Amino acid sequence: MSWNICVVGAGKIGQMIATLLKGSPNYSVTVADHDLKALGEIAKLGIATKQIDAKDEAGLAHGLDGFDAVISAAPFFLTPAIAKAAKEAGAHYFDLTEDVAATEAVRELAQDSNTAFMPQCGLAPGFVGIAGAALASEFDELDSLHMRVGALPLYPTNALKYNLTWSTDGLINEYCNPCDAIVNGELVKTAPLEDYERLGHDGVEYECFNTSGGLGTLPETLAGKARAVSYRSIRYPGHCDILKLLLHDLGLERRRDLLKEIFETALPRTDQDVVLVYCTAKGLINGQLREKSLINKSFARQIDGATWSAIQVTTAAGVLGVVDLMRTGKLPANGFIKQEQVKLDDFLNTEFGQLYRAGDETQKHMAA
Repeated sequence: MSWNICVVGAGKIGQMIATLLKGSPNYSVTVADHDLKALGEIAKLGIATKQIDAKDEAGLAHGLDGFDAVISAAPFFLTPAIAKAAKEAGAHYFDLTEDVAATEAVRELAQDSNTAFMPQCGLAPGFVGIAGAALASEFDELDSLHMRVGALPLYPTNALKYNLTWSTDGLINEYCNPCDAIVNGELVKTAPLEDYERLGHDGVEYECFNTSGGLGTLPETLAGKARAVSYRSIRYPGHCDILKLLLHDLGLERRRDLLKEIFETALPRTDQDVVLVYCTAKGLINGQLREKSLINKSFARQIDGATWSAIQVTTAAGVLGVVDLMRTGKLPANGFIKQEQVKLDDFLNTEFGQLYRAGDETQKHMAA
């Protein structure tokens, strides 16, 4: 059965999602946005467009009528309005948000819904939750699960060793908002930029630290089952110290508007990027203390004659993999759906989840 999808948001991720859907025989796709210029770029790709203002609730609900599913690739603060309109239109709902409050709004809408609501479906939260849950399931008794994700420039040149590759608002949320975690078996909120660690992979050294939103609902699922669960962002060494200077010493955590302006003025965007997923779990297997890791490393690639960044590909594949599982009946068709309800093998075997297979470092090393 084919699905008719509306992607709300004509930005970089929305373009990638629409391009992948356009190339599939199982979907038809329309991209909606209020920005006619952005829609014009989408139309050049041979994809249907529709002008909708997400701030117009009545117009939004009417515009989503007739679609099987809605994917929000819009800014996080529009999430509740788009999810509500999808419910009124009788469509399944998916989004990419890392914002905890927005996710709670979606959860409330899902309580009495005849359709499914699945937020946090991108990379982190999203794929990393699926991967982390799969890793945790390999243990008879789970002690700890630490998940780390970085979307990084391949060729860092500035002091931050960072380029913008996705939403600036989402990035600032990660750096400033409280972080969910399990510490000593208890669900807690931890401070961003703390729990600093260093790690290496393929001869490259990285640093990691707490950031908000990446775990999704996994802490509540593993509450009472693990001693420690955390999510940390991966950056090149030196990034965290500069962030603490900007946010704490200069007080920009209270001036997010100014911080956004600084980032978007000073940090160029790049499509030459790498996405690194690095999950580690420890616990008991057959009475022995064991540790296992899952590592996935993705790069920019050519799709449909164009170059797409690693963050575009991994984020779009994250949401479309679960969309495909729902379309084929492998996920519940109503209510609130968590990422950890998705089986990793099922996800990787979808036409979109296969995009992660090229970056599966764990399987490569096992095969070697």
